[in-house]
Amino acid sequence: MSTRVRLIIAAALCLVLAIGVVVALTSKPADDTATGTGTRVAFYGDSYTLGTGASSADKRWSTIVSRERNWNEFNPSVNGLGFVTNRVDENDLPSQIIDRNPEIVFVTMGLNDNFSYDALSEVIREQITEDLDRLKAALPDARFVVVEPFWYTDERPASVDVIGGWVEDAARSIGADYVPGASHWIEGHPEWMAADGLHPNDEGYAAIAERMDAELTKLGL
Repeated sequence: MSTRVRLIIAAALCLVLAIGVVVALTSKPADDTATGTGTRVAFYGDSYTLGTGASSADKRWSTIVSRERNWNEFNPSVNGLGFVTNRVDENDLPSQIIDRNPEIVFVTMGLNDNFSYDALSEVIREQITEDLDRLKAALPDARFVVVEPFWYTDERPASVDVIGGWVEDAARSIGADYVPGASHWIEGHPEWMAADGLHPNDEGYAAIAERMDAELTKLGL
C-alpha cells in the first residue's frame, strides 16, 4: 500500500470512527478453532467471516465449511475491516495470509468500505485491485475464491452493488473463482441476526454456511 493511500485512509478512518458507522467494532469470538488436517485454507475477511455475533468460533460459516472438508483453516479476519476502512498496518491481512502459504484463499471483503465510499470511492477501487494482484503474485499456485461482499440489512445503498462490481472485476482479472449473491443471503430473515442487529447469530451463520457450501460444491471444492 502506497504512502499516499495510507495517509488518505488514516484521515478517512478518523471520520468513519467519529460517526460510528463501521460495522463490527465489537467483541469477537476466538479465532483458534481447530478444524482439519487437510488443505491449508486462508480467509481474508471482516466480522462476517470472523464470526462476530456467533456464540463461539466453531459456529461461524468459515469454520463450518472448513470442518466439513477437513480443511486446515487460517482465519485472521478483523472486525470493521475493509479494503480501505480500518486499514492500518496491524490489519495487513494479506501479509499474514502470504506468510501461511495457503493452498486456497477466500476473499470476503468490502462490506465496511460502504461506510467510506463517499469520501474514498476511487481509493477503494484501486485497493481492491492492489490487494488481489498482490495476493496472486505472492501465491501463484493458490486457488482463489472471491465472494461478493456481504451486506447486513434489507435496505442497501447503491455503493453495495458498485463495490461488489469492483470486487468481481478484480477477481476475474486474477482468474479467481467468484461467488455471487452473498450480499442477499440473509435478507428477509431478522431472526438470523444477533442481539446487536449488525451480525448474524448462530442460525444466520449456519444459513450462510449452507449457501456457501452449495456454491463451493458447484466449484468442485
